[in-house]
Amino acid sequence: MGLFQLEIGRMQGLGFGELLRRLGQTTRERIRSGEFSERGLAKIAGISQSHLHNVLKGARSLTPQLADQLLKALGLSIGALIDGPAT
Repeated sequence: MGLFQLEIGRMQGLGFGELLRRLGQTTRERIRSGEFSERGLAKIAGISQSHLHNVLKGARSLTPQLADQLLKALGLSIGALIDGPAT
């Protein structure tokens, strides 16, 4: 079982969709800031760059398995998403 599924109980009233939205937002921000490139992050996460691109653009769904891969690649925890800004 992955990080995303193990920590889902810590959601403190946040819905699963909100956590996925925050992960997508955080991922886009980290790419925009230059910390990661789409290609580099996809490689670390073990997915293709086109798959990541389509997820970030909303053309493909962010699954719990992919969310777990992105969390690991970004060095984040569910707690960071819960405690982070909800902007």
